[in-house]
Amino acid sequence: MNIRGLGAALAVTACLLSACSSGGDTTSSGTPTSYAVWDPYPQFDDSSDWVKLLTKCGTDAGVTVKRTGYDTTDLTNKALLAAQQNNSPDVLIVDNPVVSTLAEAGVLTTTEEMKVDTSAVEPNLLAAGQLQGKTYGIPIGANTLALYYNKKVLDAAKVDPATIKDWAGLTGALAKVKAAGKKGITFSAIGTEEGSFQFLPWFWGSGANLTQLDSAQGVAALSLWTDWLKKGYAPNSVLNNTQTTSWQEFAAGDFAFSENGTWQLANAKKAGFEYGIIPIPSQAGGTAPAPTGGEFVTAPVQSDTGKYATTQKLIACLTNADNALTTDTTLSYVAATKPVQEKQVAANPDLKVWAQAVGAAKGRTSDDLGTKYPKISEPMWGAFQAALSGSKNPQQALTDAQGAASK
Repeated sequence: MNIRGLGAALAVTACLLSACSSGGDTTSSGTPTSYAVWDPYPQFDDSSDWVKLLTKCGTDAGVTVKRTGYDTTDLTNKALLAAQQNNSPDVLIVDNPVVSTLAEAGVLTTTEEMKVDTSAVEPNLLAAGQLQGKTYGIPIGANTLALYYNKKVLDAAKVDPATIKDWAGLTGALAKVKAAGKKGITFSAIGTEEGSFQFLPWFWGSGANLTQLDSAQGVAALSLWTDWLKKGYAPNSVLNNTQTTSWQEFAAGDFAFSENGTWQLANAKKAGFEYGIIPIPSQAGGTAPAPTGGEFVTAPVQSDTGKYATTQKLIACLTNADNALTTDTTLSYVAATKPVQEKQVAANPDLKVWAQAVGAAKGRTSDDLGTKYPKISEPMWGAFQAALSGSKNPQQALTDAQGAASK
């Protein structure tokens, strides 16, 4: 999961925008021959499977794709500015929470306008790109959170991870691990969106709703975290942990559990100890809804609507089942459709738990929250920071957060 922020990148030069714009090359008759694609994958160069796919999709559509990879924050800023200057790319691939921001700003077309078929996409994943009854893109895949465990640590504490089905079972396991002289669970509770991302499975897993942070259920979720710290089941370092530093703690080999994502699978295989993965349990039992990470393929509004027919072909190519399988494997994502998920699990059984977690997941901007979500998330991370540091009790921290979110 890559957490994204928004800023003001107004120092972008006009020449940079024109170089990356959707204006592109044209034939003598004025028909565009090049189409601009912007994505948040600057780590991939022209030799990568991803860029090769973009090139192939362009060739199949009879055009040249001019691709630019940006850091996600830069990508959002540049997309907003390009739209103001009527210079948007033809295809824009953005992190799912950004979709509602761009849609509300009038940057994006709807899937209905673009005739994009979303019928096979899992509804819980598609919801992250929906606002006020309209859909503004199609997910390229998703990642989310689960619990990695260290088998050696659990064996020493006589804990069977298969028996952990709810909060009581997990807390009981942590007590046994501590009694055996090992460390319990590490996670990220840093005061940023990254911390909110990690808190949401527990918050949603209590039955709480983001429109009422200080509900009894929300207080129960925050009390779970604070009790773990008080009892020594989780370290105080969670207050400053990013998902990366939290993983580094787990990889040292003393912790029983780490809350982390699909993006750590490769690192797990290098950790040097036998590991496993279980879904994050909800309070009452079953898999908790964890937030979805991952990007949407969208089509920005163009003044030349005649370009849309080719844009439709590019989007269809990027998201068809065969290409989605290759792309999601490259990005360590779980596919957005069941048939492709089944192929992924057949090829890599480690993904079975992740497919289950993605099936229960939900978008942070779902429930028609859209651009309201950031105004809720920031008070929420302030609340768990205050409670975990001991400056407020969970009830007061969340009551104050709800007051701030309601303003």
